[in-house]
Amino acid sequence: QVQLVESGGGLVQTGGSLRLSCVASGNTFSSALIGWYRQAPAGNQRELVARIRSSGTTLYPDSMKGRFTISRDNAKRTVYLQMNNLNPEDTAVYYCNGLWGNREYWGPGTQVTVSS
Repeated sequence: QVQLVESGGGLVQTGGSLRLSCVASGNTFSSALIGWYRQAPAGNQRELVARIRSSGTTLYPDSMKGRFTISRDNAKRTVYLQMNNLNPEDTAVYYCNGLWGNREYWGPGTQVTVSS
């Protein structure tokens, strides 16, 4: 059974930074495609923030390029999301997503709140 657990969320002022972590257990971590998604307050869909392949190749939607950096440490079974120059529009629950072949798993999420 795969488990993903996020941490590192919290309250930060506009312009501040946070680093989120996602720790995986229960499967071969190094082979997984790991992504960070976020969901703003109720009614909005989850949107992709960044993804990282087992090779280390990263993918960012155009709207996320520049302020977000995804990285992984396979030895620690951890994927990180460095977020800089945050603004109130970044307020959301951030979720870790893991894809092993056709099996997909989600973490419970971590809240990020950016105050103006």
